[in-house]
Order: sequence, then structure tokens, then C-alpha cells
Amino acid sequence: MAKIKDKKREKVSVATEIDRLEERRVRWKNHLEQADYRNRRENLSEQERQELEDEMSIMNERIQKLDKDLESLRGENRRNMLLSVALLVVSALFYYIFFYNEEDS
Repeated sequence: MAKIKDKKREKVSVATEIDRLEERRVRWKNHLEQADYRNRRENLSEQERQELEDEMSIMNERIQKLDKDLESLRGENRRNMLLSVALLVVSALFYYIFFYNEEDS
């Protein structure tokens, strides 16, 4: 089953994956803010407070992991964009050399 999911993810574009991870990051950030609000506002027992803080630290770790993944994907997206621009420039150069110069002859 994992191989099927990996194959499906391979077909997803980098931009789509960035969007998906950003949505997940926003959801985790919202959960973290709700937990922080609950920690500050509610009268919790010491055990409940410790459990909530442990939960918040796990959320922070997940957010940091998502940030690293997003940074990596954005770097890959920049490389893809630069490759696309380079191909466009090479195509325009070939067009100019082979077609535009023939019209002058």
C-alpha cells in the first residue's frame, strides 16, 4: 500500500505538494494556538498542563519538520523555474538564429 501512495505522490507537482504542506502547516499552527490559549485560560491540573505542554512540543516539532520540507520543496521549485527559463531562452535563441536570420537572407 505504501508503494502505491509513493507512486501517486511522485505524480504530484512540486507546486501542489507545496500547497498541501502549507495547508497542513496552517492547520498545525491553529491547533498549537488553540492549545496555547487553553493552557493560558483554563485552570488545569499539573498533570493536564504537562500533557498539554507535551502535546504542544509535538506540534512544534511537526511544524518545524513541515518548515524544513517546505524549504526543500521551494528550493526544488526554484531550480525547476530556472530550468524552464533557461529552456525558454535557448528556444528563443534557436528561433532567432534559424528562423529570423533566414528571413533576412
